[in-house]
Amino acid sequence: MARSLLALAAVLLVGSAPLRPAERHLVVIANADSGVSQLTQDEARNLFLGRQKRLSSGLAALPVEQGVPPEIRSRFYHLLAHKDLAEINAYWARLFFTGQAHPPKQAASAEEVIRAVAAAPGGIGLLEWGKPDRRVKIVLTLAD
Repeated sequence: MARSLLALAAVLLVGSAPLRPAERHLVVIANADSGVSQLTQDEARNLFLGRQKRLSSGLAALPVEQGVPPEIRSRFYHLLAHKDLAEINAYWARLFFTGQAHPPKQAASAEEVIRAVAAAPGGIGLLEWGKPDRRVKIVLTLAD
């Protein structure tokens, strides 16, 4: 009896080991009043790489990145543009110093991203799954 309970407990633990796949996802959020209900991966890539300056609703885009911890930003650009942070940093250095574009605003926390996006009509940002609240809406989900 004890042995079968132990076996059942092991099966339950193994079966529940990964928390929830969605918890590994990253999301792109938009201001709730931006007029944008979803973005394609190409649109998000163009907005976060400064190639596109306006949202599909016509509002000027204000991209905001969660830079802390750096693993979030690293995963985001890997999933979105298939580039590592060194490539992204070099890309932005080149554009910034030639005056062609400015990198996305950096935020130190998920809450700071949400506040910045909620405060700007054209605000878009990146967060880990589960962080957004009613002040913003999810417009794209990126999965590993």
